[in-house]
Amino acid sequence: MAFGRFQDFLSGLVSRQRGLFFSSSEAASIEELVEKLMGTVGEVSGIVTARQVLDHYADLDSEGKRAFFASLESDFNADSEQVRAAYQAYELEPSSNNLNRLSIATVPRRDELLKRLNQTPGATHDLVAMRTDLLGLLPENPELAAVDEDFLRLFLSWFGRSFLVLQTINWSTSAAILERIIRYEAVHEIKDWDDLRSRIDPPNRRCFAFFHPALVDEPLIFVEVALSTEIPSTIRSILAGEGAEVIDPGEYRVATFYSISNCQPGLRSVSFGNFLIKQVVQELQSEFPAINTFITLSPIPGFTRWLHREGSEESADLEALRNAVSQVESSEEAVTAQADDVKRAVFNYLFHSKRGQFPSDPVARFHLGNGASVHQLHIAADLSEKGMNQSMGTMVNYLYDLRNIEVNHEAYATEGKIVFNDKLKSLLIK
Repeated sequence: MAFGRFQDFLSGLVSRQRGLFFSSSEAASIEELVEKLMGTVGEVSGIVTARQVLDHYADLDSEGKRAFFASLESDFNADSEQVRAAYQAYELEPSSNNLNRLSIATVPRRDELLKRLNQTPGATHDLVAMRTDLLGLLPENPELAAVDEDFLRLFLSWFGRSFLVLQTINWSTSAAILERIIRYEAVHEIKDWDDLRSRIDPPNRRCFAFFHPALVDEPLIFVEVALSTEIPSTIRSILAGEGAEVIDPGEYRVATFYSISNCQPGLRSVSFGNFLIKQVVQELQSEFPAINTFITLSPIPGFTRWLHREGSEESADLEALRNAVSQVESSEEAVTAQADDVKRAVFNYLFHSKRGQFPSDPVARFHLGNGASVHQLHIAADLSEKGMNQSMGTMVNYLYDLRNIEVNHEAYATEGKIVFNDKLKSLLIK
């Protein structure tokens, strides 16, 4: 109780000081506030100043924010003289103590600044939003990459697995969280509250989300699951609620992850998906012991871009197939009529189109990196405008075989190996 009262006191103090700060006609600049924060030794004073910095930053225009990050890059690096001295000491005596001193000396001052900013109430939410701004600036300001690396390094620590809390999302979940689920759904749009209810309320539907104590009512990532007796082959059967009639829970054999959405752009490259899927599998196994197949029904967002790209280093047979399928009209009738060629092209896209040693398709990269394998392909599985535009309506099942997840993950991570169902082998073009 004492800790809670202290937190309430700090929040009230910060609120009062915020009002005084913004009512002053001589409010300090953000540069002055940052220097004050870095020189502050008192805990309460630091908390108040950190809130002033974050509020001031939120009011900056895009150029002001760019200048703020540029200052972090140029003015808040490690002290070069201290780094040089620590390195020379380590060269003379390569002891553990000297190595630690060198490690400490190379940490940029901006790391300490971000940590001090994070001590004020609500700061983690603001810093995640701040990194969202930074990511938007990076394409035209690549020199800020080092600043982003510092944000990411701290976030990887702050959002470690031990801090994540899994919650089941259902119709009794708070309206604030449900509204965010609607807004953050990134795979299959949730049209309204009735549409949401059809995904989380029926007895054969589940939704799980990870939360972090520092981000109140803000999901980090969530997954929508359909329970069934067989592997689904179309997304419309899931979204339409087919199979939602009440049956004996012991009859469910398949859990299909049909939508996984990351909710916080500022946490890009902080991986939650692997932990989420593994814990959800545990939760489902506990509730439905008869379920023995854990699978996805996934989009293939990069397929049509690959079909129509110019220039490649692929084999003549693959190029001929790609050119032929690129001429197929994007309609259910035309795709179904050319189902064999479309399926073959999709499989070879997943297998051959690479970014480095890993698949270029982001969804494939996610699931294969988590230890799944390519299990089945389904033609005319997503006839929505989005589905037809990105993959000619084709979808893929990635299988999470609990016996092989770790082996698949290791082979993928070290060799870029893509594990797939032997029944698909005939589709592969060498």
